[in-house]
Amino acid sequence: MKNYITLLKENDLKATIQRTSILKSIDHAGHINVDEIYEEVKKQYPTLSLATIYKNIILMQHNGVIIEVPINGKKSKYELKKDEHMHLICQKCGEIQDQEINPQTKETLIIENFQLKSSQINLYGLCNKCQNS
Repeated sequence: MKNYITLLKENDLKATIQRTSILKSIDHAGHINVDEIYEEVKKQYPTLSLATIYKNIILMQHNGVIIEVPINGKKSKYELKKDEHMHLICQKCGEIQDQEINPQTKETLIIENFQLKSSQINLYGLCNKCQNS
């Protein structure tokens, strides 16, 4: 289990129970949308509102603790920030698989006259399970 308190403090955020609970839900799921986070956190803290979840997600995203993964036609999912990687997103079931970016691929991402700070590569298709069903 990650130390969520340290993670928040390293990113200039106060470590609140709400934030650590949200991070725990995201970390446990890997990729999760706001409604799923709310359902998970609500089990332990029933008085917590959906608005509080949204507010904290936006703040943690702004401070670089979590990353939004947009999904065509569905609610975005969130993940803990980690080394750059690609997302393989199934258009049928919505499953997201992380795929490491190899150094050769990263080299081809260098764009002339543009200083790249970060990137997010989302590839859409069908996962093995959906291909075989």
